[in-house]
Amino acid sequence: MTTMDTSQATAAASGNAATERFSLDKSAFAKVKDTPVERVDMLAREVLDAVHATIRRHRVSYDEYNALKAWLIQVGADGEWPLFLDVWVEHVIEEVATSGRQGNKGSIEGPYYVPDAPERGARGAVPMRPEEKGRPLVWQGTITGTDGKPLAGKVELWHADSDGFYSQYAPGLPEWNLRGTFCTGADGRFEITTIRPAPYQIPTDGACGKLIAAAGWHAWRPAHLHVKVSAPGHELLTAQLYFPGDPHNDDDVATAVKPELMLNPVEQPDGSFTLRYDFVLDPGV
Repeated sequence: MTTMDTSQATAAASGNAATERFSLDKSAFAKVKDTPVERVDMLAREVLDAVHATIRRHRVSYDEYNALKAWLIQVGADGEWPLFLDVWVEHVIEEVATSGRQGNKGSIEGPYYVPDAPERGARGAVPMRPEEKGRPLVWQGTITGTDGKPLAGKVELWHADSDGFYSQYAPGLPEWNLRGTFCTGADGRFEITTIRPAPYQIPTDGACGKLIAAAGWHAWRPAHLHVKVSAPGHELLTAQLYFPGDPHNDDDVATAVKPELMLNPVEQPDGSFTLRYDFVLDPGV
């Protein structure tokens, strides 16, 4: 693979990659094909009613309306609909969808998940470059059910590098950099070696960045690890795990931080970190 400067990563490039990957999954419409017409009508009308109410309440002008149209078109042209929806909408969908769980809390998936990351066994390191920047992190944990019994399952882990870039969404990174799948035995135990990621800004050179600038917001996400945890007969858990003391835990642009998702890293004499974080999965329905 040709090595390129990752500073060349753009919102349009990563956005279009996210849009293309989502578009390849043909199951989105199939999963709701039996939705009653009445529910579609209700949801569409209530969303439009909320838009209409905002226009009337704030007396939105034609110039503002035309700017909105131009911006919406640009979001699509930049391929940033996955980014926009995952940053500003998904956290509420996740909250509603998982409200009844007794096991671990989850959070948003985000736009940069890639299935089928390399399998590394129950104990191993994620694929990384020989001189990967960042302080080493060793994470031990178990997967159990709500009954406390260990589960043979798997942990899919992915996260940004120390510059805030995700493999397959920025140039110059090895295909599976900092992405791995860890399959546990009957004892449910796993041990993962990776690096501690850094906070980063979501792409700001595209349409989403223009909204952030115009509204006076910031684009920062706190440092986090993404996981999908699964076991036969149990609900899939999707989560992002965070680090104490990050300056953006309280004002995450994606509003995805929860107290239950906070890690407990312990710094070692050599500057590396160890941590313990376990998963409890709810039974499937």
